[in-house]
Amino acid sequence: MDFGDILSQWDKNQGDAGKKKAVQKPNKKANAPSAEEKELRRQGYTSFESQFRTGINPIEAWLNQHGTVDKDKISEKAEAESKFADREYLKNMRPEAVLDLHGLTRDKAWTRMDSFVTDCVRRGLRKILLIHGKGNHSHGSDPVLGLLVRQFIEQDSRLGSSGHPDRNNGGSGATWVLIKSAVTSK
Repeated sequence: MDFGDILSQWDKNQGDAGKKKAVQKPNKKANAPSAEEKELRRQGYTSFESQFRTGINPIEAWLNQHGTVDKDKISEKAEAESKFADREYLKNMRPEAVLDLHGLTRDKAWTRMDSFVTDCVRRGLRKILLIHGKGNHSHGSDPVLGLLVRQFIEQDSRLGSSGHPDRNNGGSGATWVLIKSAVTSK
């Protein structure tokens, strides 16, 4: 029994379902351009085949017809959004280490902050809190340690964004700082 015999037997078993139905012909010829292709030609665009026949690089012709997606641009945008989300997350998270500078002189406070930040960077921490007080016992209008902490943050290249926590966590008497080495650089 060959393949033709198998098909004949199949048709007999199927009865009416196996009979070939009349195939409806579409309203257009097989290679006739669609309305969309006609409109593109009217606007001066040529089809892929005509571009290929005229000697244009086939890859360029395909790209002209189908367009391109700039994956690098999409990746950069996603990375920027991720950095922003990560930075917002870090700003809202609780500090991982706290240093209280109350009662220290300017020199001792500077030295203590430097060793504290060095230790935090070594441990891979991402957010720290420096408590400097509101300056109730300082002479003059500005708190001494508050200005010192601000100067230290500005001068230390390991430290990034900073700000004051909410009132329940120290308010203007404390400063949180993000550590750059743990945060992806800008």
